[in-house]
Amino acid sequence: MFRLRALLLLISPHFLLWSCSFRGPAERMQPSVPTATPAVPVPRPTPPRIYRLEHLDTLVQLPGRVLSIHQGSRNVYEKLPHKTWLPPEPKTEQEEQEIDLEAEERQRLRTAGPTVKRVGGALVLRPSGLKQPLRLVNNPAEDYEKNISYEYVGSLPEIKQWLISVHLYEGGYFLLVDQRTGRRTRVWSPPAVAPDGRHFVCGNSDVLARYEPSGLQVWHVDGPRLEKLWERQTEWGVTGPRWLDNKTILFEQDFFDNGDVDTRVVRMQVVP
Repeated sequence: MFRLRALLLLISPHFLLWSCSFRGPAERMQPSVPTATPAVPVPRPTPPRIYRLEHLDTLVQLPGRVLSIHQGSRNVYEKLPHKTWLPPEPKTEQEEQEIDLEAEERQRLRTAGPTVKRVGGALVLRPSGLKQPLRLVNNPAEDYEKNISYEYVGSLPEIKQWLISVHLYEGGYFLLVDQRTGRRTRVWSPPAVAPDGRHFVCGNSDVLARYEPSGLQVWHVDGPRLEKLWERQTEWGVTGPRWLDNKTILFEQDFFDNGDVDTRVVRMQVVP
């Protein structure tokens, strides 16, 4: 009896201590969990104004027919093959004064071969089907209606044409001269030729000064015959057209709005 009482006296404090420290699931200390900051919704970006002008998304090709203009990828556009025919347009009056057209032409003529030569004020071309050479003679007259000069730009062997830049007193245009017949075809800009060589397009952009037409020309190549399928002058400009395939082009669409020029890359199927 004495031993039992002693044992109870020894274990009672430990038992009481254990019983006091026991807690149920709801009473146990919970690990600290950081409280997440509520996510703030990010506002949807507002596209540039040019992407919200719906009248820029179509082009009337023929009466009753409308071509759709789709947004294009600039990454794809930058990777497409293209040829730079002329140096960039001067941005200042000083840059314009520093341009030496004669020196630039002399450099191109070094690789033009024996069929293209400069003889004084005449650009001499020798088409294979003509007995006599074709002479394009400069006329530096003070009369602005008669002032004209011809600058050799390059050769397009895929369609067998020479590209000539024609300078007038104000403005100018481009000529394609057939390397077989000497036939001359006036175009808006240096052509971008389709991979299969059956079509080419000429785009132009003059949305600021408006001295020259802005828009697009589409041509069909049938041997020495160049047929203009259609041409449209637009309020927006076409810069740097490049072929995605034999029917579709990507280009930079320029539009003058709110005192500045906006540009976007677009895609359009120009050949059915």
